[in-house]
Amino acid sequence: MAGVRQLVTRPMVIGVLVLAVTALGFGLYWFQPWKLWTDDTVQEALPEAAAPVDPSAPSAPETPAAPEKPAVPSASAPTDAEPRTVATGTLISHEHTTTGSVRVIRLPDGSQVLRFEGLDTSNGPDLRVWITDAPVIEGKAGWHVFDDGAYVSLGKLKGNKGDQNYALPAGLDLNKYGSVSIWCDRFDVSFGAAELKQA
Repeated sequence: MAGVRQLVTRPMVIGVLVLAVTALGFGLYWFQPWKLWTDDTVQEALPEAAAPVDPSAPSAPETPAAPEKPAVPSASAPTDAEPRTVATGTLISHEHTTTGSVRVIRLPDGSQVLRFEGLDTSNGPDLRVWITDAPVIEGKAGWHVFDDGAYVSLGKLKGNKGDQNYALPAGLDLNKYGSVSIWCDRFDVSFGAAELKQA
């Protein structure tokens, strides 16, 4: 027993134990293995147009009215009274089994959102939603392609299950960005992806 006590108190043994505990702590932080057994379900409704102006809010000072001119339709003015689907896609699995569908929806105010519906994938560390110019390739060959070209991060994945909305930047060209990836930024790998086909 005394021999064991002497061994444990030696500086080299203490150093090894400290390193082992530190490595274990870092590994748990980096890989977050418990996420493989936990789910985050998010159920968001389809977004609506921007809120109407509050009539009780202070208004800008009035200016004299200019002579009326014939109305000319604006090319940028939204013409849809209801949200309209402009692109769709179906998620395929990459490093983790992933299912569900993707839609890009144009709202009556002209803004666009990317929406996951029926999403089901694994949880993981530092998952992001990316819209990219990369092709969607099935199998292991498609796991790492999404950071090779142009991509826009729409933020952290809100949950690994459910229906979720992500705002798209104004003016985003869907002819250039034609795919979506659930991207693990920590390990540079796609959990699942979808090709966007314009409706």
